[in-house]
Parts: sequence; C-alpha cells; structure tokens
Amino acid sequence: MKMVYGAAVTALLLLPLSAHAEIAVSANDGKQMRDGDTITRPEPDSVSVLDISAKGVRLLGSVPAPASMIGPPAAVAVSKDSRLALVAASLKLENGKIVPSDTVTVVDLTTPSNPRPVQTVQAGLGAVGVSISPDGKLALVAGSDSSTITAFAIAGHRLTRVDQLQLPPKTDPTDVIFSRDGKTAIVVSRAGGKLILLSVKGGKLAQTGKVYSPGLQPYGAVATHDGKYVINTNLGGALPPPGSSPHARRRGGPRRQGTISMVDLSSGEIVASVEVGPTPEHVALSPDGKYAAVVVANGTASVRSDPSWNRVLGLLKIFRVGDGTLTPVAQADTGHWCQGTTFSRDNKTVLLQCAAEREIEVFHFDGTSLTRDGNATIAMGARPGSIATAASR
Repeated sequence: MKMVYGAAVTALLLLPLSAHAEIAVSANDGKQMRDGDTITRPEPDSVSVLDISAKGVRLLGSVPAPASMIGPPAAVAVSKDSRLALVAASLKLENGKIVPSDTVTVVDLTTPSNPRPVQTVQAGLGAVGVSISPDGKLALVAGSDSSTITAFAIAGHRLTRVDQLQLPPKTDPTDVIFSRDGKTAIVVSRAGGKLILLSVKGGKLAQTGKVYSPGLQPYGAVATHDGKYVINTNLGGALPPPGSSPHARRRGGPRRQGTISMVDLSSGEIVASVEVGPTPEHVALSPDGKYAAVVVANGTASVRSDPSWNRVLGLLKIFRVGDGTLTPVAQADTGHWCQGTTFSRDNKTVLLQCAAEREIEVFHFDGTSLTRDGNATIAMGARPGSIATAASR
C-alpha cells in the first residue's frame, strides 16, 4: 500500500500546476564560499520552483543550472503564463576560481515540480539583470563586465539573439527593464550613476540620448504600473546637493545610507528619494503596483561565526507607491546577507532570500504591518540570490 500511495503522490506532483496556482522561481548560488562558514565545499548552482498559492509556500522542485547571487537580485525573469523562466549567471566556477560568465539558461516550467533547462545562450560577460517584454516576445540581458545589453527573441521555449548594444567601457550595467509599453528599455549604470534610456523596435536597441541621474551607484530598478516612473535603489545614497565639490560627488559606497529614488521617465526629475539603510539590494513591486518592497542588507554578516551575527539584522521595508510619492508603510527585521524579494499575487505574502542562512523567509503583509512566519521558512542548499514571479516586472 505504501508503494502505491507513494507512486500516486509522485504522479500528482508531476502534473502541470493548476492555472489558479502561483509559482515563484529562485536562482541559487552554490559556489559562494566564505571564511568561517560551516559549509566549506561548493555545490551545484540550482533553480528552484515554489508554490506560493493561498495554501502556503512550499518547494515544488529544483534542478541544477548556472546561477549567481553576486550583483543585484534581478537575474531571473518569468513569463506571464509562468511556463518559462530565464536565469542569468554573472559568475561561474572554472578551475577552482570564480570568474565572469555570460550564461543565460532557459527553464521550461510547464511542469513546475519538474523544471527543465532546455537551452543555454550567451549574453554579455557578467550577465546579471534580465527582463521579458510586456508582450513576451523579447528578453533583455545586462552584461556588467562587458558593458552590453543583449536582446533575444522569444518563441516558445527558445531564445534567438537578435541584437547586442555595446555601451561605453566601464558603464557597468547592473540591470535593464522595459517600460510598461515595451517601447523603451531603461538601463541601470552603477559605475556611471545613470539611468540610460534605449529605444526598442523590432528587437533592435538604439540610444535615445536620454540619460538621467537618480542617485549614487544605482543598482536595480522597476517601472511603475502607470508607466510614469522608475523606482531604483542607490547603494551610495542620494545625489549631493547642487554645487557640491567633485570630491563630495565621488564619495559614496555600499556602507553609506542607501536610498530608493522615484524618477519621472518623461523629464528625468527625481520626484521622491528616501533613505532606507546601508546596501539596498533589491526593489520589487507588488502585482497591483501599489507597494514596493526594499531589501536592505544593513551590514549584516555572511557567516554565523562573525561577532556581529546576533546584533546586526537585515531589513525588509514596504512603501506605498503613489503618483510621485513613496510612503513608508511597514518594516521587519530579517536574516543576513539577504538578496531578492517578491510578492504573491494577492500582496499578502512576501518571500525573501537570505544568502547567509541559505533559506527563503516568508512574511505576511496586511497593508499596514509586516510579520515574519518562522514556521514557513524554506531551507535551500545553495545560497538563494534572485527570485521572480510572472508579476515581478
């Protein structure tokens, strides 16, 4: 009887997930070792699929695939029908050393409990931020080491490279997103401290001449649902006041008070800027566009043996997104060295990847308060870095 029951459960798990269910895709980095950690040997990178429906959060399945947690947690994109995921890997393990990578893996999610890598393509070196166009026909990948943006046509579960735009050397594009109408690509340039707007037409990319300054060391971004604004993180904080010395403008590192900015896409004006804490790793919108979640590393340790482990925690902050406004709503303490975050479709569940603990934390959000559900934590083998749902971007 036990064998029959086990076979029935296995058969059920291998069925395609109901159209009413909802999944999230996590990219996990197994090669990031840290002195003092209890885990001393690399393990394979992986991609995991989680069911985040109303019944709770559970791990459906995982598969070995290239991934990297270094860089902004924007290296996963999921198609609107949740049948396809694109996973970029900016780093790889080669001859015992971690070196830049240009790999993008196409993962078939038709059966979410059995995710299948079906294609590997090459983008620019340091492939990190990846986005799928609103119509699902084009994907863009930012290459931070190569200073490139690569465009791929999407047909079914296949990618075909159609263009690659070379940006000036050392532009360091860490993310790229589409405008809500799909006609513009917004490139986040960390080294240049800029948002660079590109035109997108027929799969081809071109400079528009529009370049905006949102803050110091911008890192990742999302476009608001009304199409008016971009919300981005700034590792180095806000722009210095006008008239500041060039030296002051050059200062700013990951341990400063980071900010999130809201930039008007039509004018480049910064309409809102809010301090959030040291190292805002990720910003993600709720599916209805009314809230933004911000992951703040806050100087947390990467291993439990660090003396600061028990006294310094990360932060997860929620802001209400208005027409030109970002209003604090709620925040909660988190684990350590946390990376990507995403909302469930109903906005009530927020997932957070914590790389030091190698786990995904689960929070409940009721519109005014944010509460961690410790019993719902999902243990991961490798360090989770980027996470996305079909509604993340």
